[in-house]
Amino acid sequence: MKLRQSLFWDTNPDKIDLQKNAQYVIERVLDFGRDAEVRWLWKTYDKSLIKKVVMQSRSLMPEAKKLWTLILETQ
Repeated sequence: MKLRQSLFWDTNPDKIDLQKNAQYVIERVLDFGRDAEVRWLWKTYDKSLIKKVVMQSRSLMPEAKKLWTLILETQ
């Protein structure tokens, strides 16, 4: 999937390394991603990594953090 420029407004999305910058990508998609981008995220990254990012993130918006925490607890 090509990363949207508006999702990564502060950098060139073509230069993002999906493994090296996994936390950054996960945070942005969980905060601002569309449905298709969130589905892509679940297919691309391990659930345990996504959960770790959600629990440790200091940059996720509080509302998004609460939502994803609840979702991850039920899975």
